[in-house]
Amino acid sequence: MKTVLVFNRNGLGDAPESLQQTLAVKYLSLAAQSEEKPAQIVFYANGVKLVCEGSLVLQWLKLLEAAGVELIVCSTCLEYFGLTDKVRVGKVGGMPGILAALQAAEKVISL
Repeated sequence: MKTVLVFNRNGLGDAPESLQQTLAVKYLSLAAQSEEKPAQIVFYANGVKLVCEGSLVLQWLKLLEAAGVELIVCSTCLEYFGLTDKVRVGKVGGMPGILAALQAAEKVISL
């Protein structure tokens, strides 16, 4: 089943930012070690901060990408936050790529 994960926050859930990031580290570390991986992970809004320099989840995202998971990062959001030169993992694209990933997914999980 083609699953797409969506990160639109700088972490997981609606909680204080430090807890969001702690939860994201736990979730992505488990996902990286799992047999069943998502086909794609999309990042937009504050979620783009997860793929940038200094992110606590970079090592797990790199492992997921190396395992064949496509990471799609919103270029408009990166520009908005001034992070275009801070991206350390993933493929920078636009909303058309994110839309295509979501439309082709059999299951979308918004984190």
